Amino acid sequence: MNQEIKKAMKEHKVKQWQIAEKLGMSEFTLSRWFRHELPEDKKRMVLEAVAALGGV
Repeated sequence: MNQEIKKAMKEHKVKQWQIAEKLGMSEFTLSRWFRHELPEDKKRMVLEAVAALGGV
């Protein structure tokens, strides 16, 4: 599940806690999101956060 996100996280060397912080949520909430395949709107939001953090 969410392989595209996991691949992007690995490529950009971004951790879950960093994404959660960027999105203004707890790491626990983000972890719960990843238990199931994300709907397109949430997936896009997470991928945008990964890209933004990876450019830092």
